[in-house]
Formats: sequence, C-alpha cells, structure tokens
Amino acid sequence: MNSHYSDYTNTLETFEGDRKSERASKKAQHLVSLLIGSNIEPEKNLPRAIRQLGSNLLIEQISSVWETPAVGSTGPDFLNVAVLIHTLLSPRELKESVLRPIESQLGRVRTADKFASRTIDIDIVTYDARLLDRNLWKYAHRSVPVSELLPWYQSDETGEYLKDAAQRHSQNTPIKARPTILLK
Repeated sequence: MNSHYSDYTNTLETFEGDRKSERASKKAQHLVSLLIGSNIEPEKNLPRAIRQLGSNLLIEQISSVWETPAVGSTGPDFLNVAVLIHTLLSPRELKESVLRPIESQLGRVRTADKFASRTIDIDIVTYDARLLDRNLWKYAHRSVPVSELLPWYQSDETGEYLKDAAQRHSQNTPIKARPTILLK
C-alpha cells in the first residue's frame, strides 16, 4: 500500500473521529436561556454579568436590553436582557456554581423582600426547551427579551408562541428597548 494513501486515510479517520467527538460533545451540551435583570446601576451591572457569564460558559446569543417598571415594588425601573448559553451543567449546578457566585460578586444581597431592588438577578428560564420559569408567560420583562431568542417557544398549557405572548404583554406594560446600552 502506498504510504501517502495510508497517511491520508489515517488523517481522514482522525478527522472523522474528531468530527464525531465534536458532534457528540455538542449534543451533550444543554441549551439554556437565562434572564438577567438589574435596577441598581444596571448600565454597569448587566455588561459585567455578561462578561462573567462569557468567562464561564459558551454564550450563543444575547437579546436587546429592555427597560420596564419594577414589578411588585415602587423601586427604580429594571433593565433586562436574555442570554442563550450552552453548558454541560445541570440546572442546580449551573445556579450554584456559576449564577449565584456571579450575583454575589456583583453585590447581590438576598432579602426577605423578593421584589427588592438588586444589582443583578440571573434566572434560568428554559433548560433544553423545558420551562423552568412559569412567569415567562406572565410578564413583559421576561417574555419580550426571551422571545427575541426563542420566538417559536410554545406554551405547553395554551399552545401560544412566545413571540405572541411578548407582543400581548408589550401592549399592556410600559416597555422600551434600550439600544444604547452596550453589553460587551
């Protein structure tokens, strides 16, 4: 057998093996949507949170930044952004080993008042198309940013698409895009 042909086949087999491994590792990764919000120095804290997420996880896509009034309190308006990530971590591992530490590093203080102002709040909304946050279907500050990334996500209960829920919510809630806020 020609040694050049043998080298070529070995290289091809290695390449094919690498491609299979790459496909397998992508399949093993979970696609997760996160919602990040802040109403204490949000112009500083949202980009910081995104940078820290990017140093820990593979970010696939980031929505526009949206401003809405605080829900459940009279605090300052919130800025919210959705982020689509890939991770090998389970939801609990992701929350405990990545998201909570980022919140702590950015000065998040948890109190009994779940509507208190905050430097940063990072929630897991969907995990491999499984809904983990039912409030996605209730509030504009959740549905509008996430719908930019997952417009065809569909409610198991009503069959409504997220893009339609976001449109409906944005008609009933003061919400505006904040395109001048740079996240990177």
